[in-house]
Amino acid sequence: MTFEPTVLVTSQTAAEIHLAGEVDEVFASTQEGLRSRIVESIRLMAASAGEPVTATVVDGATRWALVVSPDGSFTEATASAADAPASDAAAVPVAAAAPTGPAAAPISAVLVASVPADPAPAVESAATATAVPAAPVADGPLRSGGTRREGAQRTPAQRATPTVDDLLNSRADRARPRATEGWRGAIRRLTGGAISPRPGKAEQSRLDRERLVQRRLDAPRTIVVLNPKGGAHKTTSTLLLAATFGTQRGGATLAWDNNETRGTLGWRAQNAPHHRTAVDLLEDLDRFATPDRASLAALDTYVRTQVDARFDVLASDEDAAASSTIDATAFDRLHDVLSRYYRLLIVDTGNNMRASNWVAAVAAADQLVIVSTVREDTAASAAWLLDGLREKGFDHKIDEAVTILAAPSAKPDRKLAERLERHFSQVTAEVVHVPFDAALVDGGPIDFDALSPETRDAWLTVAASIARRL
Repeated sequence: MTFEPTVLVTSQTAAEIHLAGEVDEVFASTQEGLRSRIVESIRLMAASAGEPVTATVVDGATRWALVVSPDGSFTEATASAADAPASDAAAVPVAAAAPTGPAAAPISAVLVASVPADPAPAVESAATATAVPAAPVADGPLRSGGTRREGAQRTPAQRATPTVDDLLNSRADRARPRATEGWRGAIRRLTGGAISPRPGKAEQSRLDRERLVQRRLDAPRTIVVLNPKGGAHKTTSTLLLAATFGTQRGGATLAWDNNETRGTLGWRAQNAPHHRTAVDLLEDLDRFATPDRASLAALDTYVRTQVDARFDVLASDEDAAASSTIDATAFDRLHDVLSRYYRLLIVDTGNNMRASNWVAAVAAADQLVIVSTVREDTAASAAWLLDGLREKGFDHKIDEAVTILAAPSAKPDRKLAERLERHFSQVTAEVVHVPFDAALVDGGPIDFDALSPETRDAWLTVAASIARRL
């Protein structure tokens, strides 16, 4: 559908948007608010059209083009109505005189400019400026075609009626936190809320970390989990990170096994009604190339939904007789499509750091996560990995990386843990310890409900450390 809207600025706090014979009015209590609402209305048209939309903005004797993209960015080009072709000028209805101001200022200036408190300067300047006659109010086009407003036209000096946004914005930013745990929570429950203490230190820490994990992202983010040694806790870490982000953020999270041949992420995930993998998705990727042929629901036949933990799993090839592999080109194609459907992609990697898809994942990463158990061999493998990545030119990503040190038993070597933390804290941005959990030992599908409170809290800390850098 082609959109060719006309925006008629009727006052400093009101405007009409004309499109295909229909008239939609927008109001705001401030000039800045009106500008934002005009841009947002045109952005919705652009999002529907899938391309930028050019609106003609008319403010009294001045008109200009406002080009708004689906992402909300916009540009303007001003022009005087007197210079426009007569046929174009006649086609745009004018309802009221423009507010006094510069003759060719764009919307970002006209609508943000403050109304003068003292009208005297405007009267003085009128003697030297060319007068702009006020156009009569049109009773025809502006009062028909679906307009929702009735009554007299507001003047710039009148205050616009508050909107629902004004009401919602008048609320406090956040309700006063109330304790739900420990003795503070018990007092609150016993008194029916009459006595409502603030959360204690531990509970407030959890709330702060949850808010970090839930923070808004302005684009999809890719987290890549690395250690070139098998048994280094990569797959477990990928699933626990995805579960933490998924439950805290409400979905739109993918755990992706980017092994060039076969990985175990699909085996550690909860069962799904199909056995399709990244190889199958790659073969059918063309069906997701255009929006009219693709949908998130269509991906359900390729990913394995972890319902309780609110994330999806994309497994690597599980066919023992297959000879297909995932290379860098295949990774990039999959990454491009999956980034359209998920806010967070958490990528489990194989053990071959020379594989092209392994290198492609590191290149695409917004955040690297280095994983090691508290063992000499897995820690040495992680340290070797970091040295190799620096040689490949990934210094900045290593400097911002988060290291996870996972306890391999209920009583890990304390001195070794301290030595490893000392090393990795000097070469990565942060080191986080996660405890041993017997629920993770058997190597089967992870039962997230069986995890201990200490494990959940530790992985919330890991997720918050990562989210802080996204």
